[in-house]
Amino acid sequence: MVAIETKNVTSSTTSSAQERHVSDDIVVSVRGLTKIFKDFWGRPKARAVDNVSFDVRRGEVFGLLGPNGSGKSTTVKMILGLLYPTKGIIEVFGHSPRHVATKQRIGYLPEESYLYRYLDSAETLDFFGNLFHLPNKERRKRIEQLLEMVGLAEVRRRTVGEFSKGMQRRIGLAQALINDPDLVLLDEPTSGLDPIGCREVKDLILALARRGKTVILSSHLLADVEDVCDRVVIYYGGRIQAIGTLKELLATPDAIRITTPILSRETMKRVLDIIREEVGDGKLEVDTPTQNLESYFLSVVERAKRSETTSGATSGHRVAEYLRGEAEGPSAAERVLARLTLPEKKPEPQVAVVAPTEKIDSAKLEALAEAKKEPAPSPRVATPPPEDVLEQADKKLSDLLGDKS
Repeated sequence: MVAIETKNVTSSTTSSAQERHVSDDIVVSVRGLTKIFKDFWGRPKARAVDNVSFDVRRGEVFGLLGPNGSGKSTTVKMILGLLYPTKGIIEVFGHSPRHVATKQRIGYLPEESYLYRYLDSAETLDFFGNLFHLPNKERRKRIEQLLEMVGLAEVRRRTVGEFSKGMQRRIGLAQALINDPDLVLLDEPTSGLDPIGCREVKDLILALARRGKTVILSSHLLADVEDVCDRVVIYYGGRIQAIGTLKELLATPDAIRITTPILSRETMKRVLDIIREEVGDGKLEVDTPTQNLESYFLSVVERAKRSETTSGATSGHRVAEYLRGEAEGPSAAERVLARLTLPEKKPEPQVAVVAPTEKIDSAKLEALAEAKKEPAPSPRVATPPPEDVLEQADKKLSDLLGDKS
């Protein structure tokens, strides 16, 4: 493949999120939001968020972008009702963020995983499931599905305090989804995760959006946001510097990209001559398309997975069934990821289990076989043998094998 492109090229990112239908129902409404932190004496110390306004709709993946300290996490905490705004209005599902019934419809993964270090994975999820008053049967079912989904099923009995940062993010993500929330707020969800874990989180976000869930993703990792978000808002200094869809923000209408199969030398020369007549040599670039680093990494792991094993957290598991919905099957990305990370299952060997018996010589075996032989069945209905014949056969069998009762 050959790509012919000008110096400023239109972004080729075509996220499946942009093709997804987004409802007009507003889930989160923010108007004139301001948060000023004060010191002990009540004097203004920092204006973390300054007159911010935006809406988030149902089924939308909304990204909060910005450098560290730009106000992203503060905005998320005010949406959750953990911080009170100095000024402005926030509505979540048409209610105040402090409305108790509304909180039951929200899942939250904080920037730092606040977990009880002496509980294991299953106990941690059981604790959070009890907070939402989930029935015991349903709670245990979800725990099994979530542990499998985040790759911690094999280490479910290890205490959370022994986990690495990446493994803590996995269990933190699971606890954020235990109540099957309608609104999910993820603050730096891929922090500490390996590339496979990052890909799984992004696939999970897309799966939630396909079910009509609303996801607010706060991150400073641009690649994560670009892959999944419908719209983004860019913060700096507590203010919104840009807002819109990725297509609106990333498009450069003054440039185009042409990608073709390999062309012959003569055809290539004719194409370049035509382009040079229009734009000149200075703005023309010709190169060979390359895959991104994530795609290359996953292909390398796919090859290695066939012959290697790992002692860390396992990956590549499907989204939990209750989060996917019964009618929805695995997406193409989930199927590829499953083939990438799940080891090939080999058929289990069939083992015949034989109970120990005492040694019987060949003569006794032959005599037993003769005693068990019966005449060929007649087309007519045979009359049952007399009881004395059955008793004699049983006595003969007992004599040969011995009474073991």
